[in-house]
Amino acid sequence: MNSAALMVFIPTFIAVSITPGMCMTLAMSLGMSVGLKRTLWMMSGELVGVGVVAIASVVGVAVVMLQFPQLFVVLKLIGGIYLVYLGIQLWRSRGKMAVCSTSSMGISRKALALQGFVTAVANPKGWAFFIALLPPFIDASKPLTMQLVILVSIILSIEFLSLLLYALGGSSLRKLLQEEKHVKTLNRIAGVLMIGVGIWLMAE
Repeated sequence: MNSAALMVFIPTFIAVSITPGMCMTLAMSLGMSVGLKRTLWMMSGELVGVGVVAIASVVGVAVVMLQFPQLFVVLKLIGGIYLVYLGIQLWRSRGKMAVCSTSSMGISRKALALQGFVTAVANPKGWAFFIALLPPFIDASKPLTMQLVILVSIILSIEFLSLLLYALGGSSLRKLLQEEKHVKTLNRIAGVLMIGVGIWLMAE
């Protein structure tokens, strides 16, 4: 992969990554409800999911996956229903993700990472985007492995910065509304965002 191709790829992916989407909305919602530090676990799962989708899109696995959309349907329904459930709990200021929760543990790191992973992998538009975007930037005359390492590293770096930006925004809003009289409003905003992501995931 030459430098000219990279100069085209990087701004293209930055523009796509920074645009509000399911994963970015989820990062903002979690930043509001559980804070930036715990949202990093969701981000780690999301980045693993994005990496899997990107690599699979290049090696051709995605073509097989897209021929069996029922795999997506199951993943989307499970992930979407779970996110809607969490959103409703947040709206009601209940559950482990609510700011006013009495639970000292909160939602587990594993559950947060799984949310991010499922949201990334179960998004058909993500697969379609990588299938369309990545192959043109692969030089068939050069070793595939090194090109994949470079592309995926760039993708994950940009995606991480975008997720961090949205999570910081949610975390900042959390701090502004941390007062007791605003806690219910904070939970409701985070809940609506999460319900929206769940419905979005199921509707895609």
